Formats: sequence, C-alpha cells, structure tokens
Amino acid sequence: MPRGPVPERLTWAVENLDLAPGDRVLEIGCGRGVAVALVCERLTSGTVTAIDRSATAVEAARRRDEECVAAGRAVFHTACLEESDFPDASFDKILSVNVNLFWVRSPDRELAALRRWLAPGGSLYLCWEPPDARRAEEIAGKVSATVASRGFVAEVRVGVTGAGSRLVCVRARG
Repeated sequence: MPRGPVPERLTWAVENLDLAPGDRVLEIGCGRGVAVALVCERLTSGTVTAIDRSATAVEAARRRDEECVAAGRAVFHTACLEESDFPDASFDKILSVNVNLFWVRSPDRELAALRRWLAPGGSLYLCWEPPDARRAEEIAGKVSATVASRGFVAEVRVGVTGAGSRLVCVRARG
C-alpha cells in the first residue's frame, strides 16, 4: 500500500498497464517504490521486479514495500537497465516512468533486451510527465518512432493530471 501522496503520473501509468492478477511485471527506474506498491495491490499470483541504479532508492523502496517483498510479490535490484539481464520471456508487462534514455539517445541495446525479456503477447509501457505540451508531443513522436523502427507496434496514449500537466505513454508490443 502506498504511503503518503501518490503522484498522478504513477497512478495513471499503472492504470495503463491493465494488469491481470498473475502478471509478471518489470519496473525500470523504480525510485522509492511507489509504483511497485500500486502494482502489488493489483496482483494476487503475479510478481513485480523493480530495478533502479540508486542503492539508496532501492533500499527505501524495499522498506516502503516490505509487505510485498515478504509475500514474494516484489523483488528489488540495484542495477541500471544497460547492465541488467533476465531470462527470455520473463515479463508480461514492462513499465518505465520518466526514464529519459528512450528519447534522448538511441536505446538499441536496451530495446533489444526488453524485447527478449517480454513474454509472447507482452507489452512495454514507456511513460512520462513532461514539463509542457510541446515536450509531450516531442517525446511521443520520438519514442513511438524509435520503438516502431525496432519492430514494435507502437500506440501513444495521452492523459492530463488534475493540475493540467500532460501525460504520455507509449505502449509497444512485439
């Protein structure tokens, strides 16, 4: 259960996952584990694996989500995406929120790994809360073109927070 206020971008991103109770989820850049808590609330037999390059953030996430960890539904790793390795077809859904590598540079290596890690029929959800509408359009365009050029089928989803901030999620299916 999330403690304290939950940013709307995280609630919106997790809602976009359309989780099934048994899904196997990977979160890239989990921070302090707020989205992991939201995912765990929707799982019964599924699991969420979360990675972040910050050991401090991962430790805070483990403490925040200690019940999910104890129940075997959440696992945290201090690791960056570029150096992570999971068995093929390990995840039904892969989520990232405000992870900029997908639009600021060529993520060829990372997208190849994510494709391997996705189970057949799985989806990748790359989400952002950009600072303005212009940047939201830029990110949606760049990311959808990038994932499409790597063989994914891309769908852009947009939302708006209560304060009027734009939300963008590129859903990519292999």
